[in-house]
Amino acid sequence: MTPSLPAPLPASLPDGIPRDAEGPVFREPWEAQVFALTVRLHEACCFTWTEWADALSAEIRAAREAGDPDLGDGYYRHWLRALEALLDRKGIVAPALLAERASGIAAATLRDHDHDHDHGHEHDHGHDHDHDHPG
Repeated sequence: MTPSLPAPLPASLPDGIPRDAEGPVFREPWEAQVFALTVRLHEACCFTWTEWADALSAEIRAAREAGDPDLGDGYYRHWLRALEALLDRKGIVAPALLAERASGIAAATLRDHDHDHDHGHEHDHGHDHDHDHPG
């Protein structure tokens, strides 16, 4: 199932976006989120589509030059790196803040995968962990 997107999408999307007859296709929810964020930042006049296309092309080119096998599964990783670089270059978001947020998201994701059940009661996991359970 493809996560829903904000509407309307720009009339002309950059080439290379994985898509089907209905529009962009995403493998993971974060891909749809970074896509939607990019659209919203463009709509807020943070950058033009030309600036965006140039940033994405530069990121893909750099990845290929670094030996990326370009199997199609890394497109939105390139997208995310291009967005981070563009936001940094334009002084919109500092790299340190992006790294801090990414680290927090990664930690939350790991926690969610390790503990995907309700903590509304006392129970024993059979292992030690750092969080308190409400009593």
